Amino acid sequence: MAKILVADDELNIRRLVCDFLNNSGYETLEAEDGDRAFELFKEYEGEIEMLILDIMMPGLNGWEVCREVRKLSDVPVILLTARSEEFDELLGYESGADDYITKPFSPVLLVKHVQALLRRMKTVTVSSAVEHTLTLDHDAHEVKLNGVEIELTLKEYNILKKLMETPGRVFTREQLLDSVWGYDYAGDVRTVDSHIARLRTKLGSWGNHHLKTVYGIGYKLEEGE
Repeated sequence: MAKILVADDELNIRRLVCDFLNNSGYETLEAEDGDRAFELFKEYEGEIEMLILDIMMPGLNGWEVCREVRKLSDVPVILLTARSEEFDELLGYESGADDYITKPFSPVLLVKHVQALLRRMKTVTVSSAVEHTLTLDHDAHEVKLNGVEIELTLKEYNILKKLMETPGRVFTREQLLDSVWGYDYAGDVRTVDSHIARLRTKLGSWGNHHLKTVYGIGYKLEEGE
């Protein structure tokens, strides 16, 4: 079940969008302004799979929230606005938005846009060469290396998913712990190291080549050959 953050200062619109998303099988979080939207995004980073943002909100506006989110994640973003000028739409895309819907809109159509965007984002593929391709399918919860399924534990899968969603970004051990184990985890931070080690073993040369240690900081997924 995808978790979607909906931010709009108009309560009736926010609730309408959330009701239609909930009825379509999605879980929703609500924010009444841009500042709260960004707070929730950081609080649930790694869990939120899409943001739907009104542009004209108190505090951070939708464009500003989108730009801040883009510094941290490639999670899909849909902007909602009552304004329809071409400049506004261009600014929306320049801020990193994936889609742009003008009010008034059909909630049914909005859900279709959400479904289409999530389908496009569900499969992440990283290749070092034709014969070394790793594919992670969010919906099927499968990881395949060169077409062969690799059995991973839930924690291993979630670590790999986190790294693959933002190739090149360095995650500290603490960030991976918070995302995968939860903020209330009280165990040793070095448990991340043992899970990365097992991932490298299971993924063989692909894992050794792409799962990079950034000494003194944490880990990242490196693309390219």
